[in-house]
Amino acid sequence: MSQANNKKSLQFFSKSNYTWMLIGAALILVGMLLMSGGKSADPNVFNPNEVYSFRRITLAPIVIIAGFIVEVYAIFKKS
Repeated sequence: MSQANNKKSLQFFSKSNYTWMLIGAALILVGMLLMSGGKSADPNVFNPNEVYSFRRITLAPIVIIAGFIVEVYAIFKKS
């Protein structure tokens, strides 16, 4: 077996797979950043508008799930 065949057989993913994996990881990171925050200046005061906003409750989980879907696609994509 030549070295070129051996190297090719050990490579599981192509460059496009890694590109899609980076896109998925970026989406997950953006979703986590969208979910962060909501710290109150006074710890004795609870502001439900900060904690239960559309961005944190709806948008961020959708972006994170989209990132996981892209990751699954990147793993199963044929080289």
